[in-house]
Amino acid sequence: MDENTIFDKVHDVDLKQTMENSYIDYAMSVIAARALPDVRDGLKPVQRRILYAMIELNNGPDKPHRKCARIVGDAMGKYHPHGDSSIYGALVNMAQEWSTRYPLVDGHGNFGSVDGDGAAAMRYTEARLSKISMELLADIGKDTVNFIPNFDETEKEPQVLPSRFPNLLVNGTQGIAVGMATNIPPHNLTEVINAVVKIIDDQVERNQVTDIEELLDIVKGPDFPTGATILGKAGISQAYRTGRGKIKVRAVTDIEPMANGKQRIVVTELPYMVNKARLIQKIAELVKDKKVDGITEIRDESDRTGMRICIELRRDANANVVLNRLFKHTQMQDTFGVIMLSLVNNEPKILNLFDMLNYYLEHQKDVVTRRTKYELNKAEERAHILEGLLIAQDNIDEVIKIIRAAANITEAKTQLMERFALTDAQAQAIVDMRLRALNGLERAKLEKEYNELMAKITELKAILADEKLLLGVIKDELVLIRDKYGDERRTSIGFDVDDISMEDLIPRENTIITMTKLGYIKRMTVDTFKSQNRGGKGIKGMQTIDEDYIEELFMTTSHHYIMFFTNMGRVYRMKAYEIPESSRTARGTAIVNLIQLQPEEKITAVIPINEYKEDHYLFMATKSGVVKKSPIMEYANIRKTGLLAITLKENDELIEVKFTDNDQDVFLVTKNGQCIRFHETDVRSIGRTAMGVRGINLDGDDEVIGMQLNSQGEALLFVSENGMGKRTAMTEFTPQHRGGKGIRCYKITEKTGDVVGVKAVDEENEVMMITTEGVVIRMGVDGISMLGRNTSGVKLMNLDDNVIVASLAKVRDEEVEQESETSEEETE
Repeated sequence: MDENTIFDKVHDVDLKQTMENSYIDYAMSVIAARALPDVRDGLKPVQRRILYAMIELNNGPDKPHRKCARIVGDAMGKYHPHGDSSIYGALVNMAQEWSTRYPLVDGHGNFGSVDGDGAAAMRYTEARLSKISMELLADIGKDTVNFIPNFDETEKEPQVLPSRFPNLLVNGTQGIAVGMATNIPPHNLTEVINAVVKIIDDQVERNQVTDIEELLDIVKGPDFPTGATILGKAGISQAYRTGRGKIKVRAVTDIEPMANGKQRIVVTELPYMVNKARLIQKIAELVKDKKVDGITEIRDESDRTGMRICIELRRDANANVVLNRLFKHTQMQDTFGVIMLSLVNNEPKILNLFDMLNYYLEHQKDVVTRRTKYELNKAEERAHILEGLLIAQDNIDEVIKIIRAAANITEAKTQLMERFALTDAQAQAIVDMRLRALNGLERAKLEKEYNELMAKITELKAILADEKLLLGVIKDELVLIRDKYGDERRTSIGFDVDDISMEDLIPRENTIITMTKLGYIKRMTVDTFKSQNRGGKGIKGMQTIDEDYIEELFMTTSHHYIMFFTNMGRVYRMKAYEIPESSRTARGTAIVNLIQLQPEEKITAVIPINEYKEDHYLFMATKSGVVKKSPIMEYANIRKTGLLAITLKENDELIEVKFTDNDQDVFLVTKNGQCIRFHETDVRSIGRTAMGVRGINLDGDDEVIGMQLNSQGEALLFVSENGMGKRTAMTEFTPQHRGGKGIRCYKITEKTGDVVGVKAVDEENEVMMITTEGVVIRMGVDGISMLGRNTSGVKLMNLDDNVIVASLAKVRDEEVEQESETSEEETE
């Protein structure tokens, strides 16, 4: 070969230019045809091709499962010329309940686990379409979407699926392209469809564009298939408004007491995409490296009923401290970085919540319009044929004569078309007509079908002519899908201490807080309990466990601070709305799940505080008769780990705390029926860590059971262990100096038992009494006798054997107070 010929075939190229062009081509291919979902159906090409291959195989939910190898082979050979492992990986992902919120594939066999185990090989597993995925493919044969040639132009594949529900938001997606990525979390089907319905209603009824604020009220936040809890709404709001945001997700945990006095942390739900086996391994490494102290054993007790990871703690370990360390160092608390990127007209765009739903709605308008045109065309074609058949029926003798006389079918058709002004299609239908169509019944059927078709044609034309009717059709079909497939949220929205905006979303309402002797706390609505008359049996207040009963019960509002004082003289604080709401009979949440109590520490006094003000005080009383007054401002900043409220002597306990204005008379009542009244100015104000001074001088084994203020009512209501009680006017108690023995306030007998509760009440007040079995009775104070100091009172509550009254609480049904007002009376 001539040397010059060789050199003619060598081309000088600019390497930089070639690399740029090639890389841009590759990048655009990955962006537009591999890694990113379409905004209309929320699917990547591989997912769309798998679903379409399955519907082509007639592999629906009403048919038997087919081998995954067959499905993958069809998808690869017809539509997706890539590796079989990538196709099978996408198929498996659509079948995993912990990966996909509403699985699009119904898998049969080993499809992996939340521990990160891989699925079995595709020759072993089987699959079919799930019921909800049929909604993605519905009406695909009615010219609803464009079809394009496949890679070798031997087949046609859909450019997008009709997608009769908003799959992009409902199932979410993750994808890494070139220079960009998408990470859309899954959502609750009911909420997303409700948001689309809201957009439709605003367009149809009000001719206005929906404000994104209204959508934020409907779509609460992501709804992960694995449940867990989202902390705060700030990240959700930012993601929905801008298309980008960081959402904190935390595992659902519970601190459970164990038989030997130890505690265990039980994990029942993990954040989305967290590998359980790797998490347990990570916790074990932290324990080994001494980064987390106090864990003695970790067990995975998960089974087919649900997830359960048990983390057992040492006896002296603080469960909340250990839990916070686990949240900090492991994926028990994770961040989901939302990037709402998808393809709009084959261009990648970051979209906010409204944009996503609006693009979906535009797609549905197109799909339903095309389907309506297709159905209209089919209906008109059939009506046209029926018109010809009816003409033939009316002139049946002549038609038969023409057909019999004709030399062939073509001639018969020509003569029919000339005689009756028919089209070729109508003439063909007449010559194809069977003899049985000549009877009267068939004639009636044809007329009925023709009339129904004409009504349908009128309806379809109306839909095409009026966009509001079109939107109404879309809405009705979406509502049907919502009602059929919608379910409850799995992911709850919790509180984030750094998220101030959460407070604004919490309604201000009266609420009842109860806490049991063993430390279970709950929040209930006021209308849970109805008033009964004196002497009733009461209703069940909660489901208690052995040796447990309600110890604290009071009414406050959802936005008040709740201050928890413990037997060790420490104080903790949280907002009332942070206490989980429960039903009347539920046990509630263990208080150790909410505040970081020290080992052996128990709550002994709980008070609600509206706001911290100068010239207001906390007045405390202990079991041994010591009282203390400290400025409220000293308790304005309470750490999560608590604060020392009072220094106690050995064997003494803090039993009661009041919010005062330094102008109150204080009543201390003992279990043996003694009472002392003195003005709070008798007690000088001292610092937070001081011990206090003597309030009442006690005899023998006597101890203080309650403290009340004169501003709380006009009479003192006393209740004894055995359900006896009375009211005594406050005027019968003359003020003394603090430190005295006091005077008799209740006559103790064998029939009454010791005094267990005292409340300052007015005539219109109601009270609740709780027994050691958890039975609650609510009654009006006006039905309780007003008696002198040295009496035992009347029967207030009938008790079963070995049951005594555990505590007494005052009920107050008032309007929720404004933040500017100080709620001194609600600290009862």
